[in-house]
Amino acid sequence: MNELVFFINNVVIAGSVTGAIYAIGAIGVTLIFSIMRFAHFAHADMMTFGAFMVLVLTTAFPGIGMSIGVPTALIMLPVAMLLTACLAVGIDKAFYKPLRAHGVKPIVMVIASLGVTLILQGLIRLFSGTGGQGLYVDDRKEIFRMLPFENVRVPIVITEPQIYLFVITLVAVIALHLFLSRSRLGKAMRAMSDNPELAQASGINTNTIVAVTWVIAGGLAAIAGTLLSLDVTFKPDLSFFLLLPIFAAAIVGGVGHPFGAVAGGFVVAFAENLAVFNWAVLLRPFRDSLPTWLELPSNLAFVGTEYKIVVPFFILVAILVWRPTGIFKGKVI
Repeated sequence: MNELVFFINNVVIAGSVTGAIYAIGAIGVTLIFSIMRFAHFAHADMMTFGAFMVLVLTTAFPGIGMSIGVPTALIMLPVAMLLTACLAVGIDKAFYKPLRAHGVKPIVMVIASLGVTLILQGLIRLFSGTGGQGLYVDDRKEIFRMLPFENVRVPIVITEPQIYLFVITLVAVIALHLFLSRSRLGKAMRAMSDNPELAQASGINTNTIVAVTWVIAGGLAAIAGTLLSLDVTFKPDLSFFLLLPIFAAAIVGGVGHPFGAVAGGFVVAFAENLAVFNWAVLLRPFRDSLPTWLELPSNLAFVGTEYKIVVPFFILVAILVWRPTGIFKGKVI
């Protein structure tokens, strides 16, 4: 049972936490692609910006959360979402809208997004520094340890931010589903995603749809960056290293398919954790029953932890070769 609990902690819980972060980030990426038709590489830095705004606000007003019993960072999250949404709309008006007006090719937009990435990284480093900072300014991070089985020494461990992460991810996905399927504006976004020319000819204000897309993507980016920083710690380059897994999740689920991005996020996350998990731990109870000539190695992981980033890259290449449309048959890139 100790080995089973070890598997639950290091694969089930860790994979679920990482998958939720990837899912929220991939939804923003796939929404931007479905409306604007280009891969926005600055999305990870928008996640960092949102977390940085939460850090600034939490540091400025550290005691607000104590009055209602929740972390101050969560109280400041809606404000950070609004600021990140304003940043996303401003970036579009300053950089991408002039390029769209000139009818440039998507590759030019991608290169422009790389420039935006460098700008955002430089500005965040300028004001936050290069070290790590915790978002728990006024209180401690609660850690819950549970012993579900008798004679088990290793507890199942889950932290307070992880619980908030699961709840907020579920609420965000349901809210987005209702918005896209029930609201008039959401239906207009779906129409523009399917056929921009026909949507414009039908009287849909494409400028409004573009702005709403950036607002949603910016808000989701702030959520993902903040929840990730709550679980670990804030660093200026923390979200940048999630860029490849997020894009892999969007492609695995189907580019342009928001709910496919959710599935893709969890597929990529669990693939990462299963690849670096030491399977020799689960085989330890059977060690005495193995033949004498068969010695159980100390490490049976598929790849080392230092090569974890290779896993989403492999999945990305495999999906592009085997099924370019992804699980939910999104747009071919």
